Amino acid sequence: MAANDVSTGVRLVRVPADRDGQRLDNFLLLQLKGAPRSLVYKLVRSGQVRINGKRAKADSRLSGGDEVRIPPVKLNEPGEQRPPPKGLLDRLAASILFEDKAILAVNKPSGLATHGGSGISHGLIESLRALRPGEPLELVHRLDRDTSGVIIIAKKRSALLELQALMRGGEDDEGPGKMYLALLVGRVPNGTLTVDAPLQKSVLQGGERSVRVDPAGKPSVSHFKVLERRGGHSFCEVRIETGRTHQIRVHAAHLGHPVAGDDKYGDPEANKRLAQQAGLKRLFLHAASIEFTLDQGKTPYLINAPLGDDLKAVLDRLG
Repeated sequence: MAANDVSTGVRLVRVPADRDGQRLDNFLLLQLKGAPRSLVYKLVRSGQVRINGKRAKADSRLSGGDEVRIPPVKLNEPGEQRPPPKGLLDRLAASILFEDKAILAVNKPSGLATHGGSGISHGLIESLRALRPGEPLELVHRLDRDTSGVIIIAKKRSALLELQALMRGGEDDEGPGKMYLALLVGRVPNGTLTVDAPLQKSVLQGGERSVRVDPAGKPSVSHFKVLERRGGHSFCEVRIETGRTHQIRVHAAHLGHPVAGDDKYGDPEANKRLAQQAGLKRLFLHAASIEFTLDQGKTPYLINAPLGDDLKAVLDRLG
């Protein structure tokens, strides 16, 4: 049955072998094209979606041959969804860092969600698909909406599966080889500072995610290294061994040196001063590079995303 039908009946969908290991929410988004992510999560939470007759969670991993129950869903008519603005598409086209037959690497702008849902019509992946209609583009990992920098999109299913295996499963574990640049509030001690603090994620009403340090959480390790001091603050390189949601932001706050411009875990007074003195209008966190290999180690990649002019200007103003 077509995904754009106004309504669909209950369907039992057999998971193809090449979808083995895929998360349930991502599988449902492919099955229910046009459905917002928030609706998919609601369907799963309410127990209307089942795997082999059993209730499941959104992050459940599917196996080839599983039977997924998909309930009746009212979807948008094809003409109801507006296409992404041309300005956004032009901006994304200009932000492509690298492309080959397997992957597309983009320097994601700050303020653009990785995917739509929860009131967001056009995320990065939806916009890229509009920019490249007919191409099978799939997200490999995610960045916070306010974080800028390099993000990898798979152009082939084989590349997606290999990258997800390298990154230990996609959403929560981005794996080694990823380096961020961040401005932390205050004077971080010299040398490399390691934060080994488990993180617990919770989803608030309305779908907003919140993360805290909690002994019951998932193991999480970040390494902070001061590159230079600017205006009493610390411009740092950050390397992560795990890639939990909001990991760097929560670990930085746990150190007592939150990321500058962080309106969720940060220091409101410091953010206000940085806005007035240095013109900082966003989270100062940038995914600067990612390194990995494909084809069982035969094809190495090192992709760099330059720091945006807006963040460079902030550093210059801080002296």
